Amino acid sequence: MTIARVLADITVGVHIVALLYIGLGGFLAWRWPRSIFVHVFFAVWGVAVNVFPIPCPLTALEDYFRGLQGLGPLPGGFNAYYIYGTVFPRSMLPVVAAVALGLVVFSYAGAYLRWRHRDHPPTHMMRQA
Repeated sequence: MTIARVLADITVGVHIVALLYIGLGGFLAWRWPRSIFVHVFFAVWGVAVNVFPIPCPLTALEDYFRGLQGLGPLPGGFNAYYIYGTVFPRSMLPVVAAVALGLVVFSYAGAYLRWRHRDHPPTHMMRQA
């Protein structure tokens, strides 16, 4: 196994973690509120890469390491190569996108509510004077 292969495999792993973070990272803000700013960046980047013709740097990096091995770029890109048809059928993409968006919105709403109430205990727990 060559170093380029190992680096390509590591890049795939980082890419998968980044995709999971884009979908679920907002929940980390429930515990660490300031992490929401990092997540907003990743979420906006994830949407932009999929909506506009912006190359994903992780896909470009994997393609570079594949090139060092004498392989061509990922056919169809990262999602088409690793996700569609493997993790879920391509026909389910609209449903998966809606669920992912719902998770992000839910996580942000929860993070906001936890942030808003972090210094204010519920009124039923306050002692009467």
